[in-house]
Amino acid sequence: MKPFRALSFALALALVPCVSALAEVSQGSTSGDPVYDVQAPPAFAMIGDLVIARPLLIAATVVGAGVFVVSLPFTALGGNVGAAGKALVVDPGKAAFVRCLGCTESGYKRD
Repeated sequence: MKPFRALSFALALALVPCVSALAEVSQGSTSGDPVYDVQAPPAFAMIGDLVIARPLLIAATVVGAGVFVVSLPFTALGGNVGAAGKALVVDPGKAAFVRCLGCTESGYKRD
C-alpha cells in the first residue's frame, strides 16, 4: 500500500501547476503579448487533433512539397512560385507544427 500512496502523492504534486494554469486560462487571462492569442481547447479536441488532424496535416505538407516540386517549372513560368509554395507547403506546415494542440487556428499572428 505504501508505493500506491507515494505514487498518488507524486501525481497530486505534479498536477498542482496544471490545475492552476487551467484556472488562469478559464478566467480569461492572456499572455499580454499581442502576437499570441490564448485558446483553451477541451481535452477531446486535443486528442482528436493529436490522433487525426496532425498526421493528416503532416501528410498534406509532404504531399504538397512533392506537388510543389513537380509544378515548379510551371509556376516559375507563371511567376507565382511564392504563392504556390505558401499554399502547398507553408500553410499546411504551419497548421501542423505551429498551431497549439486542439486549437482551431494558429496562435502565432506574424506571417
